[in-house]
Amino acid sequence: MRVRLPPRYLGRLIKRRLPTSLFGRSLLIIVLPVALMQVAVTWIFFDAHWDTVTSRLSDGLAGEVAWAVAGYEDDKSPEAFAVLAARAEEALSLSIALQEGRELPLNRRYSFFAPVDRSLKRALSERLDAPFWFDTTRYPAYVDIRVQVDEGVLRILAPRDRAFATQGHIFILWMTVATLLLTAVAILFIRNQTRAIERLAAAADAFGRGVDDTGFKPHGAREVRQAAHAFLAMKSRIQRHLEQRTALLASVSHDLRTPLTRLKLELALAPPSSRTGDMKRDLAEMEHMIDEYLAFARGEGGESVEDTLLRPLLEDVGEGAVRAGAQVRVEAPDGLTARVRPSALRRAVSNLVMNAAVHGETIEVVARRLPSGGVEIAVDDDGPGIPAAQYEDAFKAFNRLDEARNQNIKGVGLGLAIARDVARGHGGEVLLDRSPLGGLRAVIRLPA
Repeated sequence: MRVRLPPRYLGRLIKRRLPTSLFGRSLLIIVLPVALMQVAVTWIFFDAHWDTVTSRLSDGLAGEVAWAVAGYEDDKSPEAFAVLAARAEEALSLSIALQEGRELPLNRRYSFFAPVDRSLKRALSERLDAPFWFDTTRYPAYVDIRVQVDEGVLRILAPRDRAFATQGHIFILWMTVATLLLTAVAILFIRNQTRAIERLAAAADAFGRGVDDTGFKPHGAREVRQAAHAFLAMKSRIQRHLEQRTALLASVSHDLRTPLTRLKLELALAPPSSRTGDMKRDLAEMEHMIDEYLAFARGEGGESVEDTLLRPLLEDVGEGAVRAGAQVRVEAPDGLTARVRPSALRRAVSNLVMNAAVHGETIEVVARRLPSGGVEIAVDDDGPGIPAAQYEDAFKAFNRLDEARNQNIKGVGLGLAIARDVARGHGGEVLLDRSPLGGLRAVIRLPA
């Protein structure tokens, strides 16, 4: 029973087999038509020219062999055979010898080009009635033909070019060399074009992770250079926007902190009372909220990237949580480093650790090197955790998930949002999961 695959399935199957890279697809587009053209030209050459010429040469040689055999059968005397052999040698370049008492060989070697043997066999079968045997591979310049006669075997050696066209292999050689040469040129050309696209992609990825690739310059095809110039213009606009936003935030921060400082000074000079205590707490909360807002809006975008030892950074963050009353255990290899913005990463980890300290009592911070070469920092707590359905909602700015977690009177719902923003700024991600301690696990994954 034959199974017919639907066209849609065949299309998906073919698409999965095709190259996925631009280099591979471009090479396929150029090389495949060239290869098909070479195959078509070779097929037409063999079918319309080489096979026709070989058939005619084989027919001519078979007629000469039949003439020699008929001449020997007419007169088998040694004198007549000597005259026949001399005439064949002089006029037809055929070497004829009589091997008395011999039999035809039982096995025969076949030529690499099957049409050679097939054409000669057909021609000899049409011209000879006696059994025959031939070999086109034993001698480089001759074809060995043997015909069975009553006295033994009549052996005829004919020049190879009398049996078939000998220039076919040269044509194949030239076609193969031309195909390989064109393929090599195509590979070099396509590789040069795709390298420009790869460099543009690498520069865009580096800029997305906060790394300024100053050595990038547009090159390649006109369209690729146009895209590179557009990228550089976009990069310049974004950097200018970040600088303007940083300057604006610095001004806002100064303007807001000035009245807060005056209020704190007035409260410090006021007589102690329950009302002044409440007002001091309100001012502290307001100052904390302003710091959170500014940190979220600023995004630590102006800090440079550098190789940073993770263990001292994590221990510093852990000490801050210990001073807040939490039990923190830090585990990280001594030589583990990551290419990050240190202050931004410290703030992201601190947000996760302090968030865990608010909702749990025991915190574990573990850093390790991933098999891919990246780094993973996991923060576990033994708090109430978050339902899996609300993991994505936890990253939304100003969302505190009061139903799933204890009310954080200090927070404004920006801790996880800032952590994710920092991780994505490094080309990584923050993931949430159930902690082995029973609470929430927050994992920062950074690329190599």
